[in-house]
Amino acid sequence: MKLEYEPFSERVRTDPYPYYRELREHAPVYWAPEAGTWVVSRYEDVRFVLKHHELFSSDAMGGMLAGQPVVEPRPASLDRILILMDPPDHVGVRNLVSRGFTPNRIAAVEARLREIVAETMTPLRDAESFDLVSALAVPVPVTIIAELLGVEIERSEDFKQWSDDIVAGVTGSRRSVGVPDQDFGGAMGQFEAYFGKLMEKRRSDPREDLISALTQAQDGEVGLNQSEMLVFLLTLLIAGNETTTNLIGSMVEALYEHPEQLERVVRDRSLIPSLIEETLRYAPPVQFLCRRTRCELELAGTKLPENSAVLPLLASANRDDRQFERGDEFDLTRDASGHLSFGFGTHICMGAALARLEASVITEALIEELPRFRPSSEPLEYVDSFMMRGPRKLVLERCSASSARATRRPLAEAR
Repeated sequence: MKLEYEPFSERVRTDPYPYYRELREHAPVYWAPEAGTWVVSRYEDVRFVLKHHELFSSDAMGGMLAGQPVVEPRPASLDRILILMDPPDHVGVRNLVSRGFTPNRIAAVEARLREIVAETMTPLRDAESFDLVSALAVPVPVTIIAELLGVEIERSEDFKQWSDDIVAGVTGSRRSVGVPDQDFGGAMGQFEAYFGKLMEKRRSDPREDLISALTQAQDGEVGLNQSEMLVFLLTLLIAGNETTTNLIGSMVEALYEHPEQLERVVRDRSLIPSLIEETLRYAPPVQFLCRRTRCELELAGTKLPENSAVLPLLASANRDDRQFERGDEFDLTRDASGHLSFGFGTHICMGAALARLEASVITEALIEELPRFRPSSEPLEYVDSFMMRGPRKLVLERCSASSARATRRPLAEAR
């Protein structure tokens, strides 16, 4: 069989995991001609790429954000954008933006998070059916990130719409076929206008929120300027709600496809942390990242030219049997630590603790309800992104507890 893999194709996006398996076995470093990028699929190689910033630069992410080839140099206006930077410059900016994710700040969120989850779950417990994504997996993280930023909670629906339109415009089907996306342009314009005004207010009248913390100079550091702040807030908006939303949707999808695992965690709630880590490994919200080779080098026996685009496949690495035995199986008893879903090295996700906390609180409230529902038979669709992955909609219908065990077939057919 001839191996053909294109990371931005609709065919691959429908179910990328069989492609990942073929790549790991037959072409661990693979040239994707249409995308113009090298694709790295095995765990050790992906980890190597993420670890060695002196060989693989993060500035390739700038091209992805701009909707350009990933090796395009970033504009000078984006010189202090964290996800595009490499050490040593990266260190100072990371220290600056990490003010928003200190252990104390995350701990302070928990009480409010539990209130939001309780309020959101109340009407769902008596519902005959509901969409897990729009009813729970979206509003909880969006509300939390809005409150952290210090913006009006009534704008949360706008935040989600901006996020969806921007993700689809930058990493979705329209970009992959080169079709201009008016929704993307409109979302960016509204996002910049809203946050531009809000940043001006916080500079003159700072409060106890993340925007104030990032715009004010502290300890001799220089606060982020307008362009830097906008890109960081955009990244935070997307990562702060898309990651948890996709994680929760994928977790519930996996549990219904593996009813024996659902029964296990319902009986033993101490497995919830294992459930979250196994879901992150098995179905990561972010499928891959982008890097650029700084020099000619060899990886897994393949020579990569200088200034080449490289896609380390996080989702493929997480299923590599060399690292995780029976990697394509969903198993709560395994040790899933070491997965790469939050990255690795200097760019490991600062919001990982918040995402885990959100997922844990949501799961604690949701898990006892899942046996009383099952997925509807309507076709299952995923978010419009080749980089992010999770159900766009997951409708659950009330049923008897016993019939909830027969849910593997509807989800499998929905694919």
